[in-house]
Amino acid sequence: MGGSRQTASSAECITIWIRQLLAKMRPVVDHLEPIRTALEKTSSASSDFDLNPGVVLPEGRKLRPAGVLVPFQVIDGELRIILTKRSSALKHHPGQIAFPGGKQDEGDADVCAAALRESEEEIGLPRNSVEILGELPSHETVTSFLVTPVLGYVSQPFEALPEPGEVDEVFSVPFAHLSDPARYSIQSRRWRGQKRHYFTVPFGPYYIWGATARILRGLAERMTP
Repeated sequence: MGGSRQTASSAECITIWIRQLLAKMRPVVDHLEPIRTALEKTSSASSDFDLNPGVVLPEGRKLRPAGVLVPFQVIDGELRIILTKRSSALKHHPGQIAFPGGKQDEGDADVCAAALRESEEEIGLPRNSVEILGELPSHETVTSFLVTPVLGYVSQPFEALPEPGEVDEVFSVPFAHLSDPARYSIQSRRWRGQKRHYFTVPFGPYYIWGATARILRGLAERMTP
């Protein structure tokens, strides 16, 4: 009898533990399900020239493959996206808001591997703590990169470690803000002697614009029913 009671008690503990685990996981599942649904939709590739139809791109141009990570994380029950502020000392795009990631190296199996490797190097995000959700269509930049946005869920807490000389700051923005198309506006500035238009989606002190805003805008469009 005693053995039977002990076995029953152990089974009850396991059942309770499973229920508690599922209860903790439920909010994450609820957060990620709309994103998985959005990734099933189709859309065209984007570029830094989408809002500048007068730009004539040379035929046969060579684009370098790159991958950026769009890292989702649930913080205090809220789904947020992790972004970086590039170092002001960098030659290209200093001080701009960006996703962690970079060009695909010879040792990278694909752009997804490049995005995970660069994220680990730039902000200290362990690649084995990222669950890949899917990819968005590629984005062509004015610097001749063909960037693939890789969406990933950060399943474990981590301490952000900005790479000195590359990243000045690591921060996060509520996805509710970034997934609302109404938050985006079109602005312009002169670039190489011509007026260039681009998307922006400011948040607090952060001026998110250019390729980062265009990629986020594409995701926001997919989130709209």
